[in-house]
Amino acid sequence: MAQVQTDSAAAAAPVADPAAQERVESARNFAFQLLKGIKQIGMYRHNEAKFPEFLTRAHEALRAHTDKHGPLYIKVEQQNFMFQGEPLFTEDTPLPYKFFRDGIRQLILRAGLQLEELVTFTLIALSEPERGAEDVLSQLWRSGLEHLEYVVVEGFRMDEMGEQEVEVEVDRVVGYLYSRLKTSSDDFLRFARLNTEDLDSKLDGVEQMRGLVVAGNYASDDLKSRLQREISEEEGSRLFPKLVSAIFLVIEGGVDDMELLEEVFVQLLDAMLIQDDFGTINQMLLKLKAMAQRDTTHHLDRLVSYFTLKMGDEQRVIRMAETLKTTRPKNPVDITRYLQALDPSAVFALLNALETIEISENRMLMCDALARFAQDTPHPFVQRLESERPQTVRDMVYILEKSNHPDRVKMFGLVMLNKNLAVKLEVMNIIARGRTPEARKLITEALNDAAPQVRILAARLLPEFDRDKAYVDLVRMIRDAGFDKKAFEERTAYYVALGATALPGAVSLMLQTLAVKPTLLNKKKVLEDKLLAVAGLAGACSIPSFKALQGVVEDKAQPVEVLTAARKAMYQTKKTLFGETTPGEEA
Repeated sequence: MAQVQTDSAAAAAPVADPAAQERVESARNFAFQLLKGIKQIGMYRHNEAKFPEFLTRAHEALRAHTDKHGPLYIKVEQQNFMFQGEPLFTEDTPLPYKFFRDGIRQLILRAGLQLEELVTFTLIALSEPERGAEDVLSQLWRSGLEHLEYVVVEGFRMDEMGEQEVEVEVDRVVGYLYSRLKTSSDDFLRFARLNTEDLDSKLDGVEQMRGLVVAGNYASDDLKSRLQREISEEEGSRLFPKLVSAIFLVIEGGVDDMELLEEVFVQLLDAMLIQDDFGTINQMLLKLKAMAQRDTTHHLDRLVSYFTLKMGDEQRVIRMAETLKTTRPKNPVDITRYLQALDPSAVFALLNALETIEISENRMLMCDALARFAQDTPHPFVQRLESERPQTVRDMVYILEKSNHPDRVKMFGLVMLNKNLAVKLEVMNIIARGRTPEARKLITEALNDAAPQVRILAARLLPEFDRDKAYVDLVRMIRDAGFDKKAFEERTAYYVALGATALPGAVSLMLQTLAVKPTLLNKKKVLEDKLLAVAGLAGACSIPSFKALQGVVEDKAQPVEVLTAARKAMYQTKKTLFGETTPGEEA
């Protein structure tokens, strides 16, 4: 039951007991240090990091008081804070009035109050509701300070009623609310459904309720969690779909103000983006398109175009990119459909957003959606092929390749000018998938690249196009005067590529090289050429090359190095062709 309390204006007599006087002085010390800290905060209001330092002494004084005397009970009056009938502030300050004005009549500072809590309490006391801030009581309620309690005494004023009549009416209010809260029903939200009919029937004659306290059993943590889940589900899973359905019902009933509809749908779009609810956005767009097909006035066509355009606005694309930046989405299909529905004008915003996404799966999701735009408008993607960021170049190559643009291989020629070796090698593998004359031309030109790794990969990729032309190009490179100056690894790659053509002429060339007899002057060169020929036969990986390697192994006139290399190549070829080897062959 709530009771009306009247404010006391008269102060108690001075404290005579020494122990009580000690408690008062301890409380005054805290008040003095608090007021001093408030003045320092006022001088350095911009430096929030210093606030705890300014209030450290006040916190120490409070801790000393609570450790020795227990909780500090402060009575709030208009002009001062009172403790055991004695004023705490020795100078004028508006601080007490701010609490008194909002009905706070007592502050209780308990042991264990942290410095952070004292800082929060002080900032609330310094706030200015008349300049737009919340009232002190609301701020205290929101802050949830664990070691600070406050007592609010609200007055009830009703025309032509005395205090006894007011008390009766308060009892009726409390009794009604208590009956609503106390129930054995499983409907835990029943108390919240308070309507005007209930008030008319239960609270006749009560015109105003300003504040009251209801005592009773607290809700358990499990109940609170369940209520939070139900409210969250209601807001996230049910509320917006119901709202969307209601809006579509209004549209079907006929709406003439299209500008109002556009504004409503944009607000719905932003609300869905904040909740990452791309599924509902897709459903809205799908239903709008279906309604537009039946609309003879073409007003809904305009609404669909406007809605799609707003979906691709830069700030909304950035909001979507923030979702994809560091976390994997729960429903990637919904995001894919959202991206596929965007207008081509959103390409530049999407490309800028792609740069911020770190997870590779999410980048791939964006690239797949962008491929649709690259098919019709490749220019923005071709421009970024010259980027200095390797990941950007890879993404653009992937998008252009997936778009199946007829001139994409010509566009890849720009990448071959890129200084990043890894990017060039990756793009060469992508180019080789084309099997077109333009792609073969780029790979052939790469045989003359400055980087040996590029030349090696180009030689290995050539046989994947026209084998006869690859044979001619590779033989020309092998017989070039500068071929012997290349590194042994690069020369090996050329011979392996020549063998990979699997042409009789290639096998014959290898056998001719193996049949050369060394002289005193060219012994080292002949040995290297024979090792290269063995590598070429291994690269052929065919029955003729296997028999040729077998013949080399049986030729005891060959150098030991050649016999060893030929034996390993023969066993590897046998394993590749027949899938088996005898024990100890690979040792």
